[in-house]
Amino acid sequence: MKYELKGGEFPVVEVKLEAEETVKCQAGAMCWMTSNMEMKTSSGGLGKMFGKALTGESLFENNYTAKGGEGMIAFSSGVPGNILAVEIGPNKTIVAQKKAFLASAPTVNYETTFQKKLGAGFFGGEGFIMQKFTGEGIVFLEIDGSIVEYDLAAGESMILDTGALAAMDATVSMDIESVKGLGNKLIGGEGFFNTKVTGPGHIWLQTMPVSSLADAVRPYIPTGK
Repeated sequence: MKYELKGGEFPVVEVKLEAEETVKCQAGAMCWMTSNMEMKTSSGGLGKMFGKALTGESLFENNYTAKGGEGMIAFSSGVPGNILAVEIGPNKTIVAQKKAFLASAPTVNYETTFQKKLGAGFFGGEGFIMQKFTGEGIVFLEIDGSIVEYDLAAGESMILDTGALAAMDATVSMDIESVKGLGNKLIGGEGFFNTKVTGPGHIWLQTMPVSSLADAVRPYIPTGK
């Protein structure tokens, strides 16, 4: 499987497949493809359907296979931002925000995972429910806004605005930290809590969470009278 990212702020990923090679994606992600791509829709089983319902993903996924020769298929992001490609392997498991999954090799598994710490689930911005990716192969994730990456050493922490965490290595832990000072909480504009991530591991941050994008455009949306 080869791929190329295109499209700037409204990205697509073009995936080139060998004959009989397959790629899977969330329902509705396909943007264009060559005429020899064959689609098959599946649920992945009742357990996976329940997990997808919790994360807000479509209950079904589409598998596209190149028939009779090489094929190409493009997947587009649902919001302005970026598409992140991560190579999953025996020593590389990642956890991402819910609804991050766009497409992947069929050998990549994704499942619903729950934050172990109540505080992180209630106030961390990412919520209790996230997506965990295991197996082997490329996975494509939707990122809101631009991507900024950091490597955290063991015990090293960063404080993030809620919603800024897009994905992280499974070795990274997540918690919440209260904003200090009552005045800062009430009028500082940052809310009462921030997200705290602690290494070791790699983190991917997003500059414009879709919730922040919605808040930014809401004042310009006419209201009915």
